[in-house]
Amino acid sequence: MSPTPTSASDPLEKPGPLTLISRAVREGVVSALDVVEASLGALAADTLHVACLVDEDGARAAARALDASRERGPLAGAPTLVKDLEDWAGHPTKKASLALENVAPASKNSVVTQRLLDAGAILVGKSTLPEFAIEGYTASRLNGVTRNPWNDELSPGGSSGGSASALAAGLVTIATATDGGGSVRIPASLCGLLGLKPTNGVIGRWPAPDWIDYSTDGILATSSDDLALLADVLFGPVAGDPGAVATRALAQPARPTHLLAAPRTSDFGPLSPDVQSRLEEAVGALGDLFGLEVTWREPREFFNTGDPDLDWFIVTSAEHVAALGRTWVQENWDLFHVATQEFLARGLAVSVDEYLGARRRRYDYVARMDELLGDSGLFLSPSVAVDGWYADGRRERSGEVHGLAPETLTTVIQNVTGLPALSVPFGQLENGLPFGIQLTAPRYHDRSLLDLAREIESAYPWPRVAPGYTTLAARLGLE
Repeated sequence: MSPTPTSASDPLEKPGPLTLISRAVREGVVSALDVVEASLGALAADTLHVACLVDEDGARAAARALDASRERGPLAGAPTLVKDLEDWAGHPTKKASLALENVAPASKNSVVTQRLLDAGAILVGKSTLPEFAIEGYTASRLNGVTRNPWNDELSPGGSSGGSASALAAGLVTIATATDGGGSVRIPASLCGLLGLKPTNGVIGRWPAPDWIDYSTDGILATSSDDLALLADVLFGPVAGDPGAVATRALAQPARPTHLLAAPRTSDFGPLSPDVQSRLEEAVGALGDLFGLEVTWREPREFFNTGDPDLDWFIVTSAEHVAALGRTWVQENWDLFHVATQEFLARGLAVSVDEYLGARRRRYDYVARMDELLGDSGLFLSPSVAVDGWYADGRRERSGEVHGLAPETLTTVIQNVTGLPALSVPFGQLENGLPFGIQLTAPRYHDRSLLDLAREIESAYPWPRVAPGYTTLAARLGLE
């Protein structure tokens, strides 16, 4: 089911829930404590299993301190979940692994956590993820299974699935996300959210990610104004990131001058029929919206020196073994989820020559995408290649749990090349899950994607929460 174009001049006259709540707290319309209590109440009633830790006392104390202060940042009072891949001082970062069940609390905040705190956000807990953020579904031996509010039999995606599910259910106003192979865009698509993977380095990275050149923090949001607000807070370099990009170096927002579309960039076979149909409708609608003709390409037309999806698997699995430590991986093997074992087994077997060969071919992939996009192109593709999977990771009801097959995903090339990409909700699949169209822009054109998100939302608005749920702003009487 495709979205219906709106006849309203601008449906964004109704701000997103984050924008509404932070403005209301700054103006004294509602207290930060009232906001936090509403979020804690919603989290306490949650049946989707979006959080692996909730710090009620700490959240209430932070809200009281904010209410007593004259300092009211742009995210004032916004209840926030931190993905349990990222450090929050005083709390353990378990990364959904039994092997880290008793890990010591973090001694300092991650870059994103600190920037959110500095902007006035209130941290209420940590969101669930698959073990070590490896998978495209959110289930682990440590935390169990996280479900999708649009259909609780199905997965919200991964690895930022707990964050996406929490936002789509209206339980918090901010939930952090990371993206090393689609971990922002996949759950954004399956949960009906905006999901931005920025140009690598636009959100400064420190310490080095497990997947060194491929991973970055990203942004999930329910509306384009909330997305832009978070970008203003989170964009910026950090000392130590060799790819860090000063915000002033980003390209000025601009509309695309040509559109390219394809079902995927690796020749892994056709999309599921429903996804293919939604893709064609979305591409046609966006071509009309932007006033541009679309050039379609087949997957086999993209690369002839290798396959970036397969090379991604070589590089990331080897780098993850190195990050964890080969000996530690072998000693803790029996504690890992089956999908983690499959992934790390590949990493343990990667040779130096194989790894460096994949790293070198990356330059070919970057050159090809730069050639296709030029300075002002836009590449349209689905954010996910199939119509979802079960919450525990099975593709078929009678199947076994394993890692997702490469043909289910369409999000790797943007990580390999470092290009910015945005998943935008655009209608629903036959099973009731949202469909996400993925927009990939030239390097450093992140703000162009933010502007396009607003333009698309104005023309084709989407629900800000899943059916049967309500936003936190509505719970507080602000909508």
